[in-house]
Amino acid sequence: MSQASHYLLRNHDIENIDEMAVYRAHGGYEALKKALNQYEPDALVELVKKSGLRGRGGAGFPTGVKWGFLPKDGRPRYLVVNSDEAEPGTFKDRELIEKNPHQLIEGMIISSFAIGANQAYIYCRGEFLFGYETLVRAVREAYEAGFIGKNILGSQFSLDLFVYRGAGAYICGEESALLESLEGRRGNPRLKPPFPAVAGLYGMPTIVNNVETISNLPPIVTRGAEWYASMGTEKSAGLKIMSVSGAVNRPGNYEIPLATPLRSLIDDYAQGMKPGYRIKCIIPGGSSVPLLMPDQLDTPLDYESIVKAGSMLGSGGCIVLDDTVCIVKASHRLIKFYREESCGKCTPCREGTYWMADVLERMEEGLGDANDLSLLMDVADNISGKCFCPLGDASIGFLVSAIKHFRDEFEAHVTEHRCPLGAKVYDTANN
Repeated sequence: MSQASHYLLRNHDIENIDEMAVYRAHGGYEALKKALNQYEPDALVELVKKSGLRGRGGAGFPTGVKWGFLPKDGRPRYLVVNSDEAEPGTFKDRELIEKNPHQLIEGMIISSFAIGANQAYIYCRGEFLFGYETLVRAVREAYEAGFIGKNILGSQFSLDLFVYRGAGAYICGEESALLESLEGRRGNPRLKPPFPAVAGLYGMPTIVNNVETISNLPPIVTRGAEWYASMGTEKSAGLKIMSVSGAVNRPGNYEIPLATPLRSLIDDYAQGMKPGYRIKCIIPGGSSVPLLMPDQLDTPLDYESIVKAGSMLGSGGCIVLDDTVCIVKASHRLIKFYREESCGKCTPCREGTYWMADVLERMEEGLGDANDLSLLMDVADNISGKCFCPLGDASIGFLVSAIKHFRDEFEAHVTEHRCPLGAKVYDTANN
């Protein structure tokens, strides 16, 4: 794998790269020096726009354009990094903060300078204790080295950076719920508009970006917008970390140029399927997106192509389901996750996830009836586009596509009270 397609993860095998001295020995914080000495804040925003960098947390919105939404009204501004990685099948941000935290911190300082923020926060997932402790130590080292604090590197720019550990709620991955939690309240989503860029943390203009997004700033500043834009496609520029899991020979995180075919990610990067397993379907962007079928393996992994194929790139969590997986059981498992993680604020999500999980559980137990499939689709329709935040729509993406492509498996559970793949199904007649 060439370095051109391996940048954010390029130093992760270097011993102690998480320590300040080692990070600096490999070029760390040189991008910050360049940003402060050679750029004005507005010029950095334009640099990010020209690079084509899009948000890597799931939505894929152009980062520089998002920064440009901040009102120029003299109010304090904040940068908040979303490290509340909870999407099933996604584990890229965890590796970035545990293996190379200074890369993220350097990106945060550059980003804060670009948007005019003097306070920045990392909202870290509660379960990531090791990552949280690693970030706290790295931030302390950055303060001691003069990269955070007053008049950084002799400039007029000052920044304070804080690491906040969440309580382990999937809903706090949604930016407005994250801000509510960061302010000390229950992590419920806010009504939008206003969007965080106008009224975010403490009611002030706020930029919320993903860990991977911000970690791209040092290489973009060092190598230039043209370098970054030269990879991927015109609308989906640069590199993307994909988290691959399932019955593949080499699961893990892989940094690929956008538009790399899905087949290449599985066969070349993850080294293909384990002996005796075949691909049944693929979830390309985390558990909240519709599945793709084996005949779609040549789909380029970029934002536009994945949408055209009927799914989304999302967070980049590529879950490869093999031919031994019961699709009803997989659907049930995912819906239970969304039922448990729903904040309960809006009725369609709170009630919809509960009833979908209940119906799927009955089907799993061999107690389903002929109306269950239409009931599931009706509940999904009552969720789609009708919830307070994206969690409701996230809960139905896989299920609706699973029913579309594997209806025979669902029907077998209902009409024959059995799993056609041999998975155990509870039968009240014999128990």
